[in-house]
Amino acid sequence: MSWIVAYLSFAQVFCPSLEALNNKYIVGGIFCDLTKAFDCVNHTILLSKLEFYGITGSAYNLLKSYLNDRYQRELIKNNNSKNYLSDWEKVKLGVPQGSVLGPLLFLLYINDLPGSINNLSKPTLFANDTNIIFTHPNPSEFKVNSNIVFEKITNWLQINLLSLNLGKTYYMQFMSKINHSVNININHKTNRNTNVYCTNFLGLTLDSTLSWKPHIDQLIPKLNSACYVIRSLKSIFFLGNLRMIYFSTVHSIISYSIIFWGNSTYSNIIFKIQKRVIGIMMNVGNKCNRTVTDIREFMKV
Repeated sequence: MSWIVAYLSFAQVFCPSLEALNNKYIVGGIFCDLTKAFDCVNHTILLSKLEFYGITGSAYNLLKSYLNDRYQRELIKNNNSKNYLSDWEKVKLGVPQGSVLGPLLFLLYINDLPGSINNLSKPTLFANDTNIIFTHPNPSEFKVNSNIVFEKITNWLQINLLSLNLGKTYYMQFMSKINHSVNININHKTNRNTNVYCTNFLGLTLDSTLSWKPHIDQLIPKLNSACYVIRSLKSIFFLGNLRMIYFSTVHSIISYSIIFWGNSTYSNIIFKIQKRVIGIMMNVGNKCNRTVTDIREFMKV
């Protein structure tokens, strides 16, 4: 179900941006990357927030015991001699990664971040990927609001003992044919955002003109590699095995967020590669008796 949540999170970024551009608003976004986000969660702050959200009694005590009294140590393996172990140290920060509760507890930890920005913008929270979109019809007000938003975010992170990874935190202005670029630098104290024309967000490469060309350019070599693999395995695998390989290497790549990039003018090449792969598997183009109906029934597409 995580892909559904990712879809909804991305829709909160994409749809308002597109609507604002159509209304001739200036649209910009800060794509935040937190430094060691899961490892820096303060247990005391997290437990106080859980209590504020109404988690009390046995549920609160269970989560408190889940976080507290954890210990860890380092193991250094040496093939030529004995192994080295550090002393056990108590874990005072962080939520366990790789667990079901880890991302949920982190989202609860940053759940009050939108309230710090008030009505200036609407953040999109997805685990440690946070995006803030802000719009305004007036360039001057847009610049002022953008810097205010960045200042409020930085202050909130400092209060909650988190920090931005400025090397991976970017600002991008969305543009269309009727919208022009606004020269803007977003700063707070010594912190400054890097302006970019495309960035990665939730597994998608988002560009400033929403053309999806950079994203599609990244898909092409992956699909061509999958096409080569299927062509190489065709002579030794049964058709049912090739179908499994197709869905795991081709269909999974194409179907991810196709609802957003599928209508791009650059997407035709993706569907041509898909048809070529299916043609290789089904011997379409050679002398065979397979019909389009047979192919659709077998591929379930």
